[in-house]
Amino acid sequence: MTTALTATATTELATFFSAPVADLREHPQTPERIDELLDALEVGQIRAAEQDARGDWHANTWVKTGILAAFALSQTIDLPGWPGGAVDKSLVPPRQLTAADGVRVVPGGTSVRRGAHLAPGVVVMPPSYANTGSFVGAGSMVDSHVLVGSCAQVGQRVHLSAAVQLGGVLEPIGARPVIVEDDAFIGAQCGLYEGVLVRHRAVLAPGVVLTSRTTIHDLVNGRDLRGEVPAGAVVVPGSRPARGEYAERLGLSVYAPVIVKFRDDSTDASTVLEEVLR
Repeated sequence: MTTALTATATTELATFFSAPVADLREHPQTPERIDELLDALEVGQIRAAEQDARGDWHANTWVKTGILAAFALSQTIDLPGWPGGAVDKSLVPPRQLTAADGVRVVPGGTSVRRGAHLAPGVVVMPPSYANTGSFVGAGSMVDSHVLVGSCAQVGQRVHLSAAVQLGGVLEPIGARPVIVEDDAFIGAQCGLYEGVLVRHRAVLAPGVVLTSRTTIHDLVNGRDLRGEVPAGAVVVPGSRPARGEYAERLGLSVYAPVIVKFRDDSTDASTVLEEVLR
């Protein structure tokens, strides 16, 4: 079991990884410090992004610097024991999970990389992948063919349905990663990229794809949003007419995700999805 860092040790680690990656390459203590960083990420003591008192999320740039240093200093090595063979970076190999971690990883091709945090009660169905710096909160479900990209943050009791893709963000160093807050439901084959934020209890119907520049049309409040799904919002794939004479002549339309309602306190995700998709 990894020993938690003291507050002083955490501060020292943050100071150490405030240096540029080029300087860290030459420092003799960097490999040891990288191990400390990855251990702290795995137990959830530090995170690649954190929420402030106002509810805003910010990237921890020093954490991301440390992860980049881990890749920069790694050698490419053989990883014996993986079906068909595997070759990866030496400092960020797959984690070796045990029952003591309190998670259930069903056999069948799943890989959880060094520096990824899975809280107790998480269930991972095969095959899925959690990359370095990612965080999955207690009681969450990671269904088959799910990608939890580098530094992506997933809250408690979140359901990531089959084939959900949470894009990874390591660079630019200050960029916010993809974040899914507590009790959200992300439907099958949804894709979240470029630091999109899904607030708590939001529901995304199957097939919703969002980037930081995607316009989300809120039909309830008559507004357009970008980069963030509000708390409790129910988002479904939609379309709007494409502009221009050619598009009008052919009756073409473009993708336009829409908020069709907001969950109330008594409505669970499966019920609300059934209602809006019926």
